[in-house]
Amino acid sequence: MLARTCGIAVLIAALMTPAFGEVAYSGPKPPKPDVPYLMHGDHLVETDQAEAKQTEEKKQTVYTTAGASATARTPLAEPIFLILPEKIKPEQLSLYRMTIEKGNRRISFHTKPDKDDPQPVPLLFHTRKDGSVIIEANKYLENGEYCLSPSGANTVFCFQVY
Repeated sequence: MLARTCGIAVLIAALMTPAFGEVAYSGPKPPKPDVPYLMHGDHLVETDQAEAKQTEEKKQTVYTTAGASATARTPLAEPIFLILPEKIKPEQLSLYRMTIEKGNRRISFHTKPDKDDPQPVPLLFHTRKDGSVIIEANKYLENGEYCLSPSGANTVFCFQVY
């Protein structure tokens, strides 16, 4: 019984150490607050910020962003972002895949929630000592167009996985 209790105590202590909560990163702080940057080693790539146009089509709400692809690109199937939050709460960001139609990026949801609606990619969040937050996609992303968007807003931060 004591060995089991000691094992559990060691596990709890290991989980509470900073090494588990802190992702190694020695690069620069994001130059702009409230903008997610793709992390490429010690280099930051600013995501494309835009306002998605919201329209209603055939019992669906469609969000459209101009252009067929984002200029911010990453080869990483599990991208990692760095954000310096000021007004945006990182935990309120959702990551979605977008489709390309008529030269624009789009995502659509049924007016009444439906099981076929796009599901957000799971995200992990790590707050750093300097106040910035590392956001990790917790799922492999296929090549394509994606956006991070704060809940309740039409602001999108777009990027491409290639």
